Amino acid sequence: MPDYLDDLRLAHVLADAADAVTMERFKALDLKVETKPDMTPVSEADKAAEELIRSQLQRARPRDAILGEEYGIEGTGPRRWVIDPIDGTKNYVRGVPVWATLISLTEAAEGGYQPVVGLVSAPALGRRWWAAKGHGAFTGRSLSKATRLHVSKVSKLADASFAYSSLGGWEERGQLNGFLDLTREVWRTRAYGDFWPYMMVAEGSLDICAEPELSLWDMAANAIVVMEAGGAFTGLDGRPGPHSGNAAASNGLLHDELLSYLTQRY
Repeated sequence: MPDYLDDLRLAHVLADAADAVTMERFKALDLKVETKPDMTPVSEADKAAEELIRSQLQRARPRDAILGEEYGIEGTGPRRWVIDPIDGTKNYVRGVPVWATLISLTEAAEGGYQPVVGLVSAPALGRRWWAAKGHGAFTGRSLSKATRLHVSKVSKLADASFAYSSLGGWEERGQLNGFLDLTREVWRTRAYGDFWPYMMVAEGSLDICAEPELSLWDMAANAIVVMEAGGAFTGLDGRPGPHSGNAAASNGLLHDELLSYLTQRY
């Protein structure tokens, strides 16, 4: 079984380079922002960070394919890097520090490409999280200065802290009532959004989180970090991994209850 540690070290190098690009333009008064066809924003920093990551991957891993949010798929083969240059672009362009570069290596497997390495770097928060299959999940400044992550042991919804991104997506899916029922059952709710609640589930400071509409690059890195921390990461349909177009993450103990609420339609 491959240990993926060389790939994880490369992911840190890629993140270091991307952080330098994104932080240089964060809060810049002349930051250029465009609207994509799906009506979401993209900044010059998104494009520059992805271009930089792609160029370094092409040199370091020329046989691997690359899938990125801004420039699509390039290459073929059993190994595919998945890149979100800035997860939380709306925060980024408004000067909110909750955004991150997501880097994941996925490998062809039954049920689609599965993440085997994931790194989440949030330089404006001064935080980084990472994981490699079979090696656990960690947070820290570097590989040598890291703390291992473990999900919580909360086993009752009444004691659980639940994070979500917004209400609109649940309403569009016809699942707002189940979502609201869940919020009434848990101890605490907060709308953190983007990568951050998944990292807090991995850390054990949150117990459950979910989002109704996502792309693969939003989820791949988050999924492996949560799972290697001992948690569960599935689609709302219960399918393991980041392939359902939506996500539910938990400490594992509360996962079935989380899904039962979020799939109610009435």
